[in-house]
Amino acid sequence: MITQKPLFYAGLLALIFVLPFLFPAYGVQLAAMWLMIIVAMTWDMTGGQMGYNSLGNIFFYGTGMYVAALVFIGMSHDIGAYTDASGGGSFQFTDAQYFSGVFFGLIAAGLFCAVSAVVIGMLIFGLRGPYFAIGTLAVAIAAGELVSNWDWVGGGQGIALPIYPGDIDVGKKFFYFLFAGLGVTIFIFLKWLYTTRFGAAINAIRDDEEKAEAMGIHTMWYKLTTWAISAFFVGIAGGLSAFQLIHFEPLESAYQTINLGIFMVVCVLLGGKGTLWGPVIGAIAFHLFKEVTWAYLLGWQWVALGGLIVVTVVYFQDGFLGWVKQQKPEWFGVRVDNGSTENAGTAK
Repeated sequence: MITQKPLFYAGLLALIFVLPFLFPAYGVQLAAMWLMIIVAMTWDMTGGQMGYNSLGNIFFYGTGMYVAALVFIGMSHDIGAYTDASGGGSFQFTDAQYFSGVFFGLIAAGLFCAVSAVVIGMLIFGLRGPYFAIGTLAVAIAAGELVSNWDWVGGGQGIALPIYPGDIDVGKKFFYFLFAGLGVTIFIFLKWLYTTRFGAAINAIRDDEEKAEAMGIHTMWYKLTTWAISAFFVGIAGGLSAFQLIHFEPLESAYQTINLGIFMVVCVLLGGKGTLWGPVIGAIAFHLFKEVTWAYLLGWQWVALGGLIVVTVVYFQDGFLGWVKQQKPEWFGVRVDNGSTENAGTAK
């Protein structure tokens, strides 16, 4: 398959690098596309590879935003005073304070979300199927309501952060490359992880958890670890979004369960669950679809989105990548001979 060739990856990396220079006016949209890729790949870790469909991964995104922002503020100012004044322009940050705050804020966001995933997972991983999905959704909704009524973190008004200390266009590229770097790192990591014993174990949990336990697989450990890894990356993505957005609110921006919380699932369904490239392809296609419909079908964009979901579920149940694999199995290392297929290699 072409995606196994080094030249393909080299060309792809070159394209990723030059995109913000080729389309400088779309820096924010390109960064948003990478956000969709990140949340889709991380959702697929549990939903596609492990078979535990979560509707609450947005919890880690929103929590990452708040943790990163609070660490950033706390390194230079009193958090309570800052959030009470909503920033207000009266709190100054030097360039060194800004960049060091961003760095440590992102690290703290990832680690806090990973620990949160372990704690929450120990409570709800006894649930399966729709009960697990509803349980994770309840956690995300409860977190949004809690934060919106917590004055110390800004309450319902949210938090306002300082803008990038420099040229606006440079700032757009700065955040684009941070999102792109995170996305590429996740892709490389998952490409390796899914070929290891760990990847085989979580696939066994997806196929039949009882049999996996009977084979001696410590299923709870694998479930907690998988969700923690996913939460770590989503938390960092949430932190990046906080600094890029500058101002964010708990329900509309951070814990947006009916927007990004649903979009990440749709991306995976569109591209193909349980595959490496499926979430990436689905996220790019969905982002382009969303940008076009939100721009030219304003007022009907949700109808268009609903139609896309219906078409995907009815006609492409295995996603775009699964459909292509059925039509062109030889592209995936499957040799077709007289109506029979034989695996000639492995590719996801």
